[in-house]
Amino acid sequence: MPKLWDETIETHRRAVREATLDTTAALVAEHGLRSVTMSQIAEATGIGRATLYKYFPDVEAVLMAWHEREVGRHLSSLEEVRDSEVSPRARLAAVLVSYALITHESQGRHDGDLAAILHRDEHVARGERHLTEIVGELLTDAVAAGDVRDDIAPAELARYCLHALGAARSVSSKAAVRRLVEVTLSGLRPPG
Repeated sequence: MPKLWDETIETHRRAVREATLDTTAALVAEHGLRSVTMSQIAEATGIGRATLYKYFPDVEAVLMAWHEREVGRHLSSLEEVRDSEVSPRARLAAVLVSYALITHESQGRHDGDLAAILHRDEHVARGERHLTEIVGELLTDAVAAGDVRDDIAPAELARYCLHALGAARSVSSKAAVRRLVEVTLSGLRPPG
């Protein structure tokens, strides 16, 4: 098979997969998890049901793939933010603000049933480990620069930051998110 043909098929498969993920997320947001069927997804995506089943066995599998993609996008976004700043303090602050805003914006997107399905998969645990590593490395750099306290291990401080900023899910505004980040950052300052 010519290379061009392989690329065309792979591009088509990727486009069908992405459209299926986006369509399913929109249908679940509109109708709720329990109301969405594979037939609805196929119709809304514009593909046949048989084709859809070649990609995914059921609605839950589509949602898991969508969520894994979203987690990956969030992590990539945080890495871009980290890499756009020069000083250790600025990198740490920028990543914490971005993480808190992502957390805030995700509030209310997942009802209880959907959250229970999405958050039980290994991709969530991998994402959390990767996020903790990103923040831990930033804290290590900030400790070395004298910007962050050195009496607590960076890994422990990373968990503190991420748990504290989890509260961004329940605050009412972006201004409140920024205040939450400032309080978190003040807890990281060297004593004295």
